[in-house]
Amino acid sequence: MLFYTPDPHSGGNGKRRSAALLSPRPWAAAAGLSYVGGYVINTYKSYDNFLQDKYALLPAVIIICVAVVMFIIGLIGCCATFRESRVGLGLFLAIILVIFIAEVSAFVLGFVYREKVKTDVQGTMRSVFEKYDGKSPESTVVDYLQEQLHCCGVKNYSDWTTTPWFNATGNNSVPLSCCRQDMKNCTGRVDQPQELDTRGCAEELESGLQSVISYAMLVILGFAIVKFFGMLSVCVLTCKREDSGYQPLYSGVFA
Repeated sequence: MLFYTPDPHSGGNGKRRSAALLSPRPWAAAAGLSYVGGYVINTYKSYDNFLQDKYALLPAVIIICVAVVMFIIGLIGCCATFRESRVGLGLFLAIILVIFIAEVSAFVLGFVYREKVKTDVQGTMRSVFEKYDGKSPESTVVDYLQEQLHCCGVKNYSDWTTTPWFNATGNNSVPLSCCRQDMKNCTGRVDQPQELDTRGCAEELESGLQSVISYAMLVILGFAIVKFFGMLSVCVLTCKREDSGYQPLYSGVFA
């Protein structure tokens, strides 16, 4: 006759060990994605006057939303695994799949907007520079851009010679924000280019924004790969046949 005794190495303990490894991952990923999304948005806001397409922030918004959802599903996954709930694990798997699709979408959008940055920046920057008068909000933005990126003009410092501000002042000089930081006595005169940052701001801004987007895309791709393996882990837990937790014991009395 067969009797059953509890098996201390049954599947329940395996699931709990899996939970210990699985549950922290969504929280760690949420923290990482929140940082990346915030970094992209903060960079965009610093130069939003020179960017026409507001939808360029869409990948970053998707990243933030995914991070919030992932923090919540970390709790769902942890509770479902510890309770050995197939329904909970199935829901957890479905949500991870949706998040995986969202991350792939953000990656694709990032690639698209990375290529659009060049035309977007050049189309807007020239009109902002034309409004420069040394006092307006646009002037403050232009000065900030030139000081932060160490650049002058759209393509180079000579672009200032065609602006209304240059013709109105008549002093044959560019804004002092074009001066190199190591030139303390710079007056901004165009006939002294050695004292100026001669690189164009369009190229510098394009390069900076493309680098930020590329960085975000790499992080998104990395987390998407982690999600893929996370889904495999959940599939293993969900599809694994329930172990009764008992071992057979043969009794010689009834043999």
